[in-house]
Amino acid sequence: MTKKVKESIPDHKDWKPSKPRKKRKPLTPEQKAAAIERLALARAARKPAVNSSIHSSLLGLPEDHFLHPDKVKSWIKTQKSILNEVKSSVRRGTSGAIAKAADIEGYIRHCNAYLKTGDWIDNRYGEHQEGRVKWKTIIPKGPVTTKK
Repeated sequence: MTKKVKESIPDHKDWKPSKPRKKRKPLTPEQKAAAIERLALARAARKPAVNSSIHSSLLGLPEDHFLHPDKVKSWIKTQKSILNEVKSSVRRGTSGAIAKAADIEGYIRHCNAYLKTGDWIDNRYGEHQEGRVKWKTIIPKGPVTTKK
């Protein structure tokens, strides 16, 4: 049988701060007005916020664009919640769960890369990867020959 040990709880009744905290003097109305004026000048001089987490080419996309950054962010959030469920099935040893988890992790990685670089590199898109990308060749491979 285990021996019971009495835990000692420290007694802090005699504790006193070594140095009392000095109270702050209230500002006079003149000091308060000067502080408000300085703060207004500082706010006016501040530059507008720059969203550095999203590539500059994506900032001008219309709201209804199928790869709008706000949509992609919501897709990432959805995929992360799905990934948590799939990881629990990986721990249970469900068949195919490891491949599904790797697929979701890759999709999340590609979505984050799109927000950072502006280039969509995945073959699928959508909240549940339901859409397929139709690739289009802009410049053909190899030397360009012209017929005369």
